[in-house]
Amino acid sequence: MVFRVAVIGAGPSGLTSIKACLDEGLEPTCFESSDDMGGLWKFKEVSEPNRASIYRSLTINIWKEMMCYSDFPIPADYPNYMHHSKILKYFRMYAEHFKLLEHIRFQTSVKKVTQRPDFSRTGQWEVVTENKDGLEERHIFEAVICCSGHFNYPNLPLKDFPGIETFEGHYFHSWDYKGPEDMHGKRVVVIGIGNSGGDIAVEGSRVAEQVYLSTRSGAWVIRQVSDNGEPVDRFNSRFVHVLFKVLPMSFLNWLGEKKLNAMYDHAMYGLKPKHRLFSQIPVINDDLPFKILSGSVLIKPNIREIRGSTVVFDDGSAVENVDTIVFATGYNYDFPYLPNNAMYKSGHRVGLYKHVFPPNLEHPTLAIVGFIHSDGAIMPQAEMQARFVARVFAGHKKLPANQAMIKAVEKDTKQIEKSYVVSKLTPLQVDFVEYMDDLAKDIGVRPSLLWLLFTDFPLFKRVFWGPVTAYQYRLMGPGKWIGARKAIFTQLDRHHFPKFLLLHIVWILF
Repeated sequence: MVFRVAVIGAGPSGLTSIKACLDEGLEPTCFESSDDMGGLWKFKEVSEPNRASIYRSLTINIWKEMMCYSDFPIPADYPNYMHHSKILKYFRMYAEHFKLLEHIRFQTSVKKVTQRPDFSRTGQWEVVTENKDGLEERHIFEAVICCSGHFNYPNLPLKDFPGIETFEGHYFHSWDYKGPEDMHGKRVVVIGIGNSGGDIAVEGSRVAEQVYLSTRSGAWVIRQVSDNGEPVDRFNSRFVHVLFKVLPMSFLNWLGEKKLNAMYDHAMYGLKPKHRLFSQIPVINDDLPFKILSGSVLIKPNIREIRGSTVVFDDGSAVENVDTIVFATGYNYDFPYLPNNAMYKSGHRVGLYKHVFPPNLEHPTLAIVGFIHSDGAIMPQAEMQARFVARVFAGHKKLPANQAMIKAVEKDTKQIEKSYVVSKLTPLQVDFVEYMDDLAKDIGVRPSLLWLLFTDFPLFKRVFWGPVTAYQYRLMGPGKWIGARKAIFTQLDRHHFPKFLLLHIVWILF
């Protein structure tokens, strides 16, 4: 029997889900509502409702070797931190190389996903789609993978800002931000100090009269360019991960905060948060500290009220003649096409076994891929989730009973709430290495350090002390890739190549 799988969304999670299904002999059909692939990374000048949106200057804050798929390295001449246009080109190369495009139906929206009347026996789903001409179509699938992301629905908490209805200027969510053109000579308040809020404040400060960055709780700010000019995530190694397992977290927080404060005192800059360093993902921004030091960006506490064009803050200070307010206040998440009984609620979050499978269904034929938040890139994590899902769908991996999965979900929720600062908008967080290893163990692809130590010591050194790149999960087991070892040995060559290329061009020109 042909095992047909519906994949919803052709972003980075959807693309790797298509490939994982093909690798396991399944038959995927991907439904993409837009006219192109790439999801979040497909830039459009005008934001489209219910779709993720990015700004014109966006550059990813993850090193290229840590964000690529496990069997398709990013080209050596691509920069270490890539502009969104480069990321989209990489996705196109990936899709073309593995012949994924022929499995995607563009400009086709998924309106509804429901269990078939005989679901108890078959585990099948009915998927209702609508094409660009408004024509509805019904399909039957043995399984469904949801890859529609979680940056589609902006959170605009106007009720939390008394007097916003009296504001005389222009306000909007960061989802609508494309560039600083409309901020020329204006006084701008940015609410929220996440990565988007920091980026918008920095970029806006180059043209605005003054930018004020309002934060309720502060943030730890780290640089992309770390010691010796290396990408900061280059140091995310298994050795470091071991230290996090054996040393007290209080000591690690103290050590990390001491290092960050040695670069710039967070209290002096008005940035010091209420939480400890490793209890929430930090803001990554190399330019923000200088903008604060130069006065281009002024840090302010939470907003108490708004009176016309005046914004009053919790400390009693006020800013007059404000022209623009940008709400960088995060996103709500939703799967509007899924039935309510398909989702299991646990704490602030949708409870998913291994952050993938709803634990309350009779058959494990529905999966969510890419709905994860961690200190690493989404691409390799979504890929690992997709490989896990495809193994389950193909019958190579059996999930525990429903009650066992629910128990595991509740245990995860308690551990997340104990280890991290979570809320309705950031309901879950995982450790990148721990999560990748956990899924890899279930798939049978986690690298055996002991085996490498005695059989391939040069490789062991790079796997243990080097960055935990996704290539490590192609060294052995299902989906083993013959090029994985070479990719690991050459990852630092690809890291240095853009710098050597620039020096070579300068030498030729001068």
